[in-house]
Amino acid sequence: MLKHVALALLLSYTVAFPDGGNNVKTTEPIVTTSGGQIKGSVLKSRLGKPIYSFRGIRYAKAPVNELRFKPPVPIEKWEGVYDAIKDGPLCPQATTDPVSEDCLLLNVYSTKLPEGADKPKRPVIVFIHGGAFYSLGAASYWYGPQYVMDQEVVLVTFNYRLGALGFLSTGDKEAPGNNGLKDQVEALKWVKANIEAFGGDPTSVTLVGQSSGAWSVILHMVSPMSTGLFEKAVAMSGSPLGPWQIPHNQLDVAKKQAKLVGCPDDTSANIVKCLKTKPFNELGQSLPKFKEFLDDPVMIWSPTIEIDQGQPRFLTAHPINLITNGQFKKVPFMTGQTKDELGHRAFAIIKNETAMKELNANWEKLAPIAFGYERNTEQSKIVSKAVKTFYLQDKPIEKSQLTNLAQMYADAHIGFAVNRAAKLFAEYNNNSVYYYRFSYQGRYSNFYTPESNKTAPYGVVHFDDLIYLFHNDKLFPLFKETSPTEIEMVAKYTTILYNFAKTGNPIPTPNEKLDNIKWEPFTVKEQKYMEIGNKLSMHEKLHEKRFSEWEKLYPLSIYTKNKQSH
Repeated sequence: MLKHVALALLLSYTVAFPDGGNNVKTTEPIVTTSGGQIKGSVLKSRLGKPIYSFRGIRYAKAPVNELRFKPPVPIEKWEGVYDAIKDGPLCPQATTDPVSEDCLLLNVYSTKLPEGADKPKRPVIVFIHGGAFYSLGAASYWYGPQYVMDQEVVLVTFNYRLGALGFLSTGDKEAPGNNGLKDQVEALKWVKANIEAFGGDPTSVTLVGQSSGAWSVILHMVSPMSTGLFEKAVAMSGSPLGPWQIPHNQLDVAKKQAKLVGCPDDTSANIVKCLKTKPFNELGQSLPKFKEFLDDPVMIWSPTIEIDQGQPRFLTAHPINLITNGQFKKVPFMTGQTKDELGHRAFAIIKNETAMKELNANWEKLAPIAFGYERNTEQSKIVSKAVKTFYLQDKPIEKSQLTNLAQMYADAHIGFAVNRAAKLFAEYNNNSVYYYRFSYQGRYSNFYTPESNKTAPYGVVHFDDLIYLFHNDKLFPLFKETSPTEIEMVAKYTTILYNFAKTGNPIPTPNEKLDNIKWEPFTVKEQKYMEIGNKLSMHEKLHEKRFSEWEKLYPLSIYTKNKQSH
């Protein structure tokens, strides 16, 4: 079993820089961790630095056979040298990328390893990927280190179980839930125990997540299982503090999963027993069948508030209750959203006459599916009516209302929940909260206007800010000196993240590189945020009217008085 003793000796590595550093040659770097020796490879950063790259390191036992649907089990020591020279598979999902159920793997990237008496202790950034808890993973072709590693940090990315394999929750001892989040805890324990081997400081870990990864970051802040595992937190474009109801179980989703793969759905014991026999690919590939209206709902599998079955519980109450009771890790916190977030999803409706007619005819039924709030309750009817009045002025959806519909998608899924996170942590945290809106629009995006043939970004949508932190080899070119506008944002954004990881302040000292601006912390009274556009600039009260509409519909009293229905 992995003992949490962090020690590290670099056995051997040599690096040469012929041709002015253009062709880095190296023997394969080897480090010693508490589990054994690990052999890596060398990548190159955007600016040509050698990145010592250790990919596909197992941090927990393969969650297969009897370990399927169980919490992660720490790995044991291994003999010989562990080969970590290339990406491991992703966790099972609906994709053409390589997947395997043996996917509890992480990647460590460093530009300075310990050597002899020289033991660097750099800030550690642990990044939790997004993908709605059912897609993506840590592979370097999705989250490449080439940009971040021009800063003096150690970067860790990792996979965690997704979909049914990670979040099956029947609300009883058969499947209490949250195994994907418990995987994340195990990865963080591994980091604390071993990161010194890679030149990282185990007492300076910054947890960073985007989308469902941002949900995860905030949930780690309130989880008793994550105590002592990180010192700072960054939640990008996601928060579990909005309209989505965090349930005590997802038995309804478990039953649907069972039916989709030909399992009985009568009892939780039978559901789990049968799902254990199904090939992992069958479970992963069944995901698209959960969609109910076009590509909605966005969220299917969810974190759950665990009922006490005698198991270690990741989430013991609604995070809003835990925050307002002061039961969370009071660490420096940074959060923000992109200018347009999930607004691009409006195009699927506006470009589809049938979908528009269907949504207009069945607004009360379909709006909760599209915008991610509760269904089939009196509150659901109130919300559906109110948002239709506020965003659409009670008019039927038509092409001219693209912007209104886009704002509704952005606010319902991301904007309001992120804004609430900033407010709650500002009120109850004794550390600073930094809030931003990312509005820089480069030439590339995760969504282009449909008629532009991938030449005109619609706006700055969900995931677009990550273009300047990580190199996504599948979607975008590696920005070089020929991309002057993009590389300026890469330099700014990675510097902001490095500063925060090192000091807990994204701009400790105003400087020319960061537009000579002081980033003032967010307070409930002034609500200041940094606009990250062509220039950095401070503003206040982001989308005040829009977010206050949601505040009215989902007042904190719903949660703090424990009146939530599940």
